Amino acid sequence: EEFLIEYPSSVGLNPADIAFLSTGADMDNVAVCTRSYGEFTVTCLATGGTGNALRSGVDRAEWFERNGKFERALGTINMLIISNVALSDGAMARAIITATDAKTAALQDLDVRSVYSPNLQATGTGTDNIIIVSGKDSAPIVRWTGGHTKMGELIAVAARFAVLEALEKQEGRKIPGR
Repeated sequence: EEFLIEYPSSVGLNPADIAFLSTGADMDNVAVCTRSYGEFTVTCLATGGTGNALRSGVDRAEWFERNGKFERALGTINMLIISNVALSDGAMARAIITATDAKTAALQDLDVRSVYSPNLQATGTGTDNIIIVSGKDSAPIVRWTGGHTKMGELIAVAARFAVLEALEKQEGRKIPGR
């Protein structure tokens, strides 16, 4: 955790202004997926591991945080989603939901099972993270990124395929239809 404070400070950045994604995944296994429609482009970079896959709302939590310390770190799916258009604050928040839905679809496609309830499909790992990067203010503005919009579709497709590829690279999982 010291690194999260020391490194930004050493390059002149305020640690409070930075979002970090941490993972045990091999960064050589990062997956990149770009989708475009007209003037809209979305790119998703993803890393993945499912060593602590769970089904949210069903499985019991086994982590306990005390004074900023956690005990387990077995697998994480991280996504960095970059848009070339300006997303409103609401669109960025909704993009997280759209990307989460797509991640869950990827886990279902791969039949990833909860390590806590193996008879159930996993919905994530419990440590997953998403960062949404919006285009410049001078770019076209998008205010909604739900699944029924073209921008939502681009986010979902890029996220789903990046997660599928990341898990194929990291864990050797076979993407259906390949």
